[in-house]
Amino acid sequence: MSGFGRAQCVALRGLAGIGVQIEVHASAGLPAVIIVGLPGPAVQQARHRTWSAIARMGLSAPRGKVVINLTPASLPKTGTHFDLAMAVAVLRASGVVPQDDGETALLGELGLDGRLRPVAGLLPLARAAAEAGMTRLVVPSASVDEAALVAGLRVLGAPSLAHAAALLGAEVDPEPVEAVPTEPVPERAHAALDLAEVIGNRDAVDALEVAAAGAHHLMMVGPPGAGKTMLAMRLPGILPPLSHEQALEVASLRSLAGEAVPATLDLLPPFEHPHHTATGVALVGGGSGTIRPGAAARASHGVLFLDEAPEFPRAVLDMLRQPLESGTITIDRASGSATFPARFQLLLAANPCPCGLFGSGDCTCAPQQRRRYFGRLSGPLLDRVDLQVRVDRVAPAIDRGSGAGSRDAEGRSTADAAARVAEARARAARRLAGTAWTAMGHVPGPWLRRSLPLDPRLLAPLERALESGALTMRGLDRTVRVAWTMADLDGAATPTTTHIGRALALRKGIPA
Repeated sequence: MSGFGRAQCVALRGLAGIGVQIEVHASAGLPAVIIVGLPGPAVQQARHRTWSAIARMGLSAPRGKVVINLTPASLPKTGTHFDLAMAVAVLRASGVVPQDDGETALLGELGLDGRLRPVAGLLPLARAAAEAGMTRLVVPSASVDEAALVAGLRVLGAPSLAHAAALLGAEVDPEPVEAVPTEPVPERAHAALDLAEVIGNRDAVDALEVAAAGAHHLMMVGPPGAGKTMLAMRLPGILPPLSHEQALEVASLRSLAGEAVPATLDLLPPFEHPHHTATGVALVGGGSGTIRPGAAARASHGVLFLDEAPEFPRAVLDMLRQPLESGTITIDRASGSATFPARFQLLLAANPCPCGLFGSGDCTCAPQQRRRYFGRLSGPLLDRVDLQVRVDRVAPAIDRGSGAGSRDAEGRSTADAAARVAEARARAARRLAGTAWTAMGHVPGPWLRRSLPLDPRLLAPLERALESGALTMRGLDRTVRVAWTMADLDGAATPTTTHIGRALALRKGIPA
């Protein structure tokens, strides 16, 4: 006898998804399971998990020749999330589960005991299913909250294959089983940090506020213990909260990277802090099989902090040059390509020299060593960094004079700075209404010169710096954008000479 069954699933390319239909044809003949449609190794191995799970659940599988086709056949299929859909299609071919209307997507990995296990990337998979026209989604019980973040889907949870079959109309009475749990959601160390805890370093706090107000990239240079990391970890707190769509995108990237996703969307901008030994794949993404997002993609709509930046391999740092301009990362592999969002704020921190004491102590480094140390940061990368600021150690007198240390020199806390940043962002958004940008740091130079021209007398210092080689054309555009952000923070209609001068000073704030 022969039988036929089908089920719906989804394949991912980056965060974009493509609907995949799984067809099963069972016929008489020698027992064999053949999977076609460009299955990856994990999909090929699903035959063993599927038949073991079906047997363990006491269900019936075809005994003869079984051909499983994954369409579109030209699309490579990777990942274990196809397991549940393949098993249900097999059960439909054997008559255990009735056929459906094609509007139910099935996502989940099977264990040999028949239980369903959560899979990485379930949130973007659920989003892709909704975009493909699916109205109902069956997932492992532990993943219901994550899938429910997607509007327009009726999400059903099942702890095992038998429970999933029962939800789909099979006449079975599944035995109770304990659902496989998900990993706990990690705490975010920067979530409760306050800018009020920063003592001194007024210039660095000002630069941090300018960076937040205009989505500008920032580099801090100072000796060990000056507070560079302390400042960096407080930047997300003064950034505007994420919109619903941004938060959903951030959660999708974290899910695809294998991290646990909270039941409610987190509106705090992300903060990624990779170690200086990180590889290019760890920083921008990649991997065999399913292409995973790297730290730069996971930092979208937030902050990518590279501490000890000169210690990173130069080739790895230069991988950020294209994402800093385009706001996206495209990773090409022989099996296909994947594109991830990468609209992050780059925050670099570095010591002034290998020993860290140049300019603030008894430095033992020769000038050539210092030049070689900073030479690891390429000129094209630094040309994309809008602000450079020196961070010095706080003198004991300042420390004692600040009492409880609840405020900096201007009395700013995170709430104070966030309010000023929000007002500046609102002014920029009104100016940029009708465009694709909401912050001055994202505005292209040609549009800026054409749509927001400044008095040539204001630009004279920048043009002189351009003529002398101290600025590139990209650097000039970025300095003007910083000046606009400073004007927004001060409530000015347009930048003034003071704003241009401060922006230029911050552009070249670190002596070579």
